[in-house]
Amino acid sequence: MPQSFVPDPGESNSGSWSCDCLAHRFGNASDDPDGVRCYPSDRTDAEWAAIRPLLPVPAWFQEQGGRPEGYCHRQLLDAIRYLVAGGITWRVLPADFPGWGRVYAFFRRWREHGLITELHDRLCGKVREREGREAEPTAGIFDAQSVRVAATVPAASRGYDGGKKVPGRKRYIVTDTFGLLLAVAVTAAAIGDRHGAAGLLMRLRRLHGDITLVWADGGYTGSLIGWCRDKLALTLESAKHTDDMTGFVVLPKRGVAERTFGWLMNSRRLTRDDETLPASGEAMIR
Repeated sequence: MPQSFVPDPGESNSGSWSCDCLAHRFGNASDDPDGVRCYPSDRTDAEWAAIRPLLPVPAWFQEQGGRPEGYCHRQLLDAIRYLVAGGITWRVLPADFPGWGRVYAFFRRWREHGLITELHDRLCGKVREREGREAEPTAGIFDAQSVRVAATVPAASRGYDGGKKVPGRKRYIVTDTFGLLLAVAVTAAAIGDRHGAAGLLMRLRRLHGDITLVWADGGYTGSLIGWCRDKLALTLESAKHTDDMTGFVVLPKRGVAERTFGWLMNSRRLTRDDETLPASGEAMIR
């Protein structure tokens, strides 16, 4: 993961500015820095103060070419957060955000260059440090969820989950012991759980090299355990019901990942998968 961060505000080329994003600090912003909104999904000043130092530094700021930022990152990120929370389409973003085409271009660029993952993982590291843990976790919890899709989702990237009787896509996640997302993958629902788990665990190994132990439910057994041990140097441990359990029982580790799925369902955009590309679905989850 790149270790570049947005530096603290210094002198600005702009005569006056009320936002400390790069576009306003250097006088390149074509939007209104003093525009006032009051949507519940907007970031507070305290949230922005925590996020701004962790934003990836654009190439032009490091004198590596490219055009300067033309829109406020705070407004662009608020627009995406509004879209995810409200479950709306890109074209119906309110007019007091930058144009929907600009917001989508920003989202697409960050998705394709892995910047959404980079910012998300930096924030998770800060949360872990605040809780007295190391920024990089050493254990994770794996689970999967099948969701329905919009009619516009291509047939090639959706299917039918015969086990859960759900037509659509399947989301695989790995969380840490707090429930913070470490890795996510979106596939057609017809993909077998073990095949989907293998792909996600490979991604987990690339993103978080310190992981040594992953808990999963009882369905992920057999050859998958040996494959994880031999190929990824991971210990895959099953958390499953025992014979003396009756009724509904929350398993000690699996409940953490299931709670994370519950958090995701609070955002209306994530109650089903509306994205044409699975990569966009993964970005929306992050």
